[in-house]
Order: sequence, then C-alpha cells, then structure tokens
Amino acid sequence: MSSHLVGGTPVRLITEPFAPAGRGFWAKLEAVNPGGLKDRAALHIVERARERGELAPGAMIVESTSGTFGLGLALAGIVYGHPVTVVTDPGMETLVHRLLTAYGVRVVTVDRPHPAGGWQRARLDRVAELLAEHPGAYCPDQYANPDNVGAYAGLAGELAEQLGRVDVLVCSVGTGGHSAGVTKALRRRHRRVSLVGVDAVGSTIFGQPARPRLMRGLGSSIHPRNVAHEEFDEVHWVAAHEAVWACRTLAATHYTTGGWSVGAVTVVASWLARTLPPDTRIAAVFPDGPARYGSTIYDDAYCAAHGLLHRPPAAEPDEIKTADEAEVTRWTRMVIR
Repeated sequence: MSSHLVGGTPVRLITEPFAPAGRGFWAKLEAVNPGGLKDRAALHIVERARERGELAPGAMIVESTSGTFGLGLALAGIVYGHPVTVVTDPGMETLVHRLLTAYGVRVVTVDRPHPAGGWQRARLDRVAELLAEHPGAYCPDQYANPDNVGAYAGLAGELAEQLGRVDVLVCSVGTGGHSAGVTKALRRRHRRVSLVGVDAVGSTIFGQPARPRLMRGLGSSIHPRNVAHEEFDEVHWVAAHEAVWACRTLAATHYTTGGWSVGAVTVVASWLARTLPPDTRIAAVFPDGPARYGSTIYDDAYCAAHGLLHRPPAAEPDEIKTADEAEVTRWTRMVIR
C-alpha cells in the first residue's frame, strides 16, 4: 500500500556556513514522504475518523489547505477509497494544483479574502458551504482536530531513535499539529526538551497583527486551536527574504532544501547551533522539499519582483518581551519562559 511509504524519514546534519565547524543541527527530512510532512497527519486523521464511524466508506472528504495537507489527503483518499475536495486560494502553486488534479482531487479556489480572517477564513467558510451541500461529507479540520497532534508520535519516535536524545526541537507553526505532537511525545522520553516555534512575519498566531504574507505553510491569519501555546519556550518570526536566503544557501551548500518553512526554520535552528553550548542536540523539522516552489523561492524573477534576493538575515534576531511591544518586520525573537 502507498501508506507504507510514509515515515522512516532520514535526518541530515546541517553545518557550515550556517554554524561554525563542529556545530550544527539535525534536519528531519520529511520531503522523503510522498507528499511531505502532512502525509502523516492526513492518513492518521482519516484512519481514526473511519474507526469512529465519523467517515463512512466512500464518503467525501472536504478540507481547506494551502497545499501540503491536500497532497496528504489525496494519498489518504486513494488508500481508503474516498473522493477528496480541497478548498484553496489563488496563492496555491500551479504545480500543486496540477498534482492534486492528477491524483483525482477536486480543487475549489476562493476568489477573495475574508475582510477580517483573510484567505484562511474565506476557505473555511467555503468548506462549511460544501459540507452543507453534501450530507455525509467529512472535514478533517486540521486546525482543531486533536488527531492532527496525535499523528506525529511516530516522527518523535524516529527522532529519538536516530539522535538518541533531543535537547531543542525547532518547528514551524501553522496549524500547530506537528509542533504539539512531536513535543508531547518527545517529552514523555526526555522532560527537558525545549520547543522553539518559528512563525512568519505577518502571522497572528503568537499575538502579532495579521498582515498579507508571501510565505505559505507556516503562519496564520486565524488562531488554530491545535497550537499548544503553553508548550513553547520561545518563538521567532522570520520574514520572506530571510527564508529565501536560507533555502537557496541550503541548496548550494548541502544539496538539501525545501520551502518557506524549511528556510524559516533554518534561520532559527542555525542561530541556536551557533549560540547554545556545543553539545546541545538540536533537531529541526523540514516539512517538504523544493519542487513546489519553482515559481516562488527558486524563481529569480519572482524573488526580484518581491525584493527577496541577496538579503540574508542579520547575525542576531531583534528581541521583544511581549507580542504587543512592537510589530515585527524581520527576524525577531520572543522568550516565553
């Protein structure tokens, strides 16, 4: 079965030029899954819904997604025999749209953002309409479904086996599923694991004002219930140009790279590798690979048009004590505890 291809992903040590010789962080390469990190969540959520009788055999699955979770649902739909409809917005990459269609997914695109909740709220409103139109359809609700958290216990187990211990875990934050799920499982093994969250400039998850964002896959204009705010030790906001620099530098130096979340996480994890004691074992989740970002991160014309080229992050982040102290516009850190 295709589901057997999910999990067992490798780790890769990321070192110079992101950290001095002898230092670095371990990247968990979730791009090795057929569709990326969220294959784990999509399969797990669908399996549990079927077990509880919430998802009847052959019933439609309807969900909001910017891309990666939709790919996971496409896999789950094929494995378990469910038609899938995803609701997205014009920011979805052409490649992802075409892949979803090839996998048999119906793609519905909303044409205008919600005046208060942006594209995410507009997508969720359309999902509600589709559920009303199709009695018996099921919504996985990745933003609030606790099964989205439970899906990542396996990833935590893999990290523990591969690295022996994890002192610091660095995760991008969107729905909040993998940061909460991996941390919960790791802390059952090692209580002192620190969780560092990586958000996007312009995201409202950690109390900043919602603003238009180029980056997809992390950040939010709503407040997902799966974000376990109480578990974070610190949070960093990263801007699009800083993520682009990190992605392209990763590609040129490690032949390992990915999308917006990968770049943003690298900015933060590499700083931790430079500044924490040398024996600190840092793990960072890389949710996907570079393929779907050929028209954004790896397109010189796109990056030039948005002012994203040749703008590396500063050597140190800005610091704020509370989220309402200032509106952040570049890499910024806030210690929570």
